[in-house]
Amino acid sequence: MMPQLVTVRVRRPDRRTIRVWIPVLPAVLVLSPILVLTVIGVIVACGMYKVSAVRALSTGWRIFWALPGTRFDVEEGRMALFVAIR
Repeated sequence: MMPQLVTVRVRRPDRRTIRVWIPVLPAVLVLSPILVLTVIGVIVACGMYKVSAVRALSTGWRIFWALPGTRFDVEEGRMALFVAIR
């Protein structure tokens, strides 16, 4: 299933918490020109390194579809970052 929502929570040193909810589909639509350039760059890089571009793009697509349910936390001192992909 395609990821629907990315939740980012940042705990700052002054103990204030910032939460941001990012819907994936509108973000992908807004960033689609950059996405097209990235795909072209991947195809060129695959040609330079003699790697199958179709296989590289399909692997990236499968990783993208496997992201829902992923969570990670990074804590350094009094700062903390929590990211959850749903």
